[in-house]
Amino acid sequence: MHFNTHFNDIAQSYLFSTIAQKVAAYSAANPDKTILRLGIGDVTLPLAPAVIYALHGAVDEMSKKETFHGYGPEQGYDFLKESIRGYYRTNGVELEPDEIFISDGAKSDLGNILDIFAADNKVLVPDPVYPVYVDTNVMAGRKVEYMNATAQNGFLPMPDYSVDADIIYLCSPNNPTGAAYSKAQLKEWVDYANAKGAVILYDAAYECFITEEGLARSIFQIDGAKTCAIEFCSFSKTAGFTGTRCGYTVVPLALKRDGMSANKMWLRRQTTKFNGVPYIVQRGAAAVFTQEGQKQIKANIAVYQSNAKIIADCMDDLGIWYTGGKNSPYIWLKCPNGMDSWTFFDYLLENIQVVGTPGAGFGANGEGFFRLTAFGSPEVTKEAADRIKKLLSK
Repeated sequence: MHFNTHFNDIAQSYLFSTIAQKVAAYSAANPDKTILRLGIGDVTLPLAPAVIYALHGAVDEMSKKETFHGYGPEQGYDFLKESIRGYYRTNGVELEPDEIFISDGAKSDLGNILDIFAADNKVLVPDPVYPVYVDTNVMAGRKVEYMNATAQNGFLPMPDYSVDADIIYLCSPNNPTGAAYSKAQLKEWVDYANAKGAVILYDAAYECFITEEGLARSIFQIDGAKTCAIEFCSFSKTAGFTGTRCGYTVVPLALKRDGMSANKMWLRRQTTKFNGVPYIVQRGAAAVFTQEGQKQIKANIAVYQSNAKIIADCMDDLGIWYTGGKNSPYIWLKCPNGMDSWTFFDYLLENIQVVGTPGAGFGANGEGFFRLTAFGSPEVTKEAADRIKKLLSK
């Protein structure tokens, strides 16, 4: 018997676990200090009333024999898939019901989707990058190559036809940098993928934060994307489902390689390894797309957008370079005075008790940068910005 030795090739601790350990150690040594957390991208506002109402109704259904639900379809109930189809139509995208798969969150599907790809596929990811993209491929023994995302290209790398790739990860608006691709830029990526026979794994978890014209809410707004892209979406940041767990993945019927259908393979994978999202949770998720649900959720998102502006304004006042803060809940800033990422992390924690995320944890190009999130309460966000401004103005 042998364990999977590829686990030796990844960091022994997940980035956010390391941060949690450092913060816990500081808190234990300084119990009188109030720590303000702008690190992990967890939401703080409660679920919208429309969602709560739907959850309660579904719980009541489960208490009666005539409305009780046992095993559901692994790919999701039709009522939720139809709600998602309606949402996509508002962005000019028409989907077939069988192209939508309900899951317990984008993170799971981003890792699990690799089951349908051969182990010898060459993977292309941006650097800096959400660690899950890299770690799941390394665990499987795949070779990962990086495309440089830097301040010079606005942290939005573009395709290079001299580079061959099979699987391409794109995240827009991006985690961790907050940068967002325009439709014109995504068209270049779609054309590249179709020309190379590659597949784009498109993480759209933060699409609800887009405010500017010309930016894509879905890669399927781009002509040609249905033959080269799979899209991953989440209710976590859109509707506060981080603890409720629900997301969805769109696998187009037109996406085929070597006579094999990505859609049919993913269906086969899910029916084998996944038992579906609870009925109660799916009822809550469907309420997100109702008229009342959309109104309430947009009000919550507006709070986070306001928080992002508070942090961005702080950076502007200090003259610190950053991306994000608009079209994104993340502010990706250049560490002041040439500090490296973990030094800046310690500096903020020890001097003003503000927690962020060191850019180095997202890849080599993240060194010297730092991520702050807008998912705290307005009070915490304002206090943290005030503390940062006071500290760095010295």
